[in-house]
Amino acid sequence: MPAGMMNAAVMDEPLSVAVRRTEIPVPADNEALVKVYCIGICGSDVHYYEHGKIGRYVVKAPIVLGHELAGEVVEVGKDVTNVAVGDRVAVEPGVACGRCDYCKSGRYNLCPDVVFLATPPVNGAWQEYVAMPGDYLFKLPDSMSFEEGALLEPLSVGFHALLRGQAKPFDRLLVTGLGPIGLLAGQAAKLFGISEIYGTDVVPFRRELALDMGFTAALDPMNDNVGERLAELTGGKGVTLVVESSGNAGAMADTIKLVRRGGRIVFVGLPSAGAVPMDMGGFIDGEIDAYGVFRYANTYPATIQALRRSSVDIEKIITHRYGLSDIKEAVETARTQKDTSIKVMVYPHFPQP
Repeated sequence: MPAGMMNAAVMDEPLSVAVRRTEIPVPADNEALVKVYCIGICGSDVHYYEHGKIGRYVVKAPIVLGHELAGEVVEVGKDVTNVAVGDRVAVEPGVACGRCDYCKSGRYNLCPDVVFLATPPVNGAWQEYVAMPGDYLFKLPDSMSFEEGALLEPLSVGFHALLRGQAKPFDRLLVTGLGPIGLLAGQAAKLFGISEIYGTDVVPFRRELALDMGFTAALDPMNDNVGERLAELTGGKGVTLVVESSGNAGAMADTIKLVRRGGRIVFVGLPSAGAVPMDMGGFIDGEIDAYGVFRYANTYPATIQALRRSSVDIEKIITHRYGLSDIKEAVETARTQKDTSIKVMVYPHFPQP
């Protein structure tokens, strides 16, 4: 049973992060202590690191970032029954209240009192151990790696987007923005049986990786006429579903032109501007359905079940690996090398993964 001190990467102000010694958390009766094997660096982590805030969430005190993780259970509280010491688990990072109307209706991602790792003032998991309620831990099959377990978090965003968009195997999908969420939305689409998957991104490396991960085609919105190319590629039928993950205002507006009449658009990426001009005439005339996505709900069991029975390889998005002692280099890689990095993975217990 761990006791004493551990290493944690603490951000005390923008662009400043360092490993410090802190106490290993003691799990409550409903919690388990998880030894963190690996944890991904998310775009939100980079944004907090760079700017110290995201919207209304402001870093006002030193904070540990990170919320995409998997590890091994090393201690359980007396009320925890779904996991045991030695279990390999993925960690769902948002703990909802369980009492509000949103929680009771199953949409707990909209809970106003959710406690989400690495969302100020809540500490995250760039550290050696975390304590989490047992209900938010999900056992990994022997066939799944810790890395896949950590990637279940961003995969869940794409999976939830496809659920919101009522994805069907016969859909023709366009994903705009081929960062981690966009690429994993494409992989989630395969779990829904979708085989015709197109993507757009301005970065050549991301387009190349999308093709390597099984996208049907990857287009450059700066140099390709995306609408014409999609018409050619689909034999004039067009795409029936669009997942917009870039957050670029122009890309968001273009979705109305790119989806066929009667199609569906799912907005995942957050724009920097509060308002985005949209062609509402085209939206209404096309009888288009539009959906917003905020994180995910009830996705971990489903993604584990679907992924374990598929040949989908989500680990391909991992481009860099670092030990926790190199956290500064790791987050700077994610921040400054966006043309060549997709998912940076950190290993708290392994200095040289």
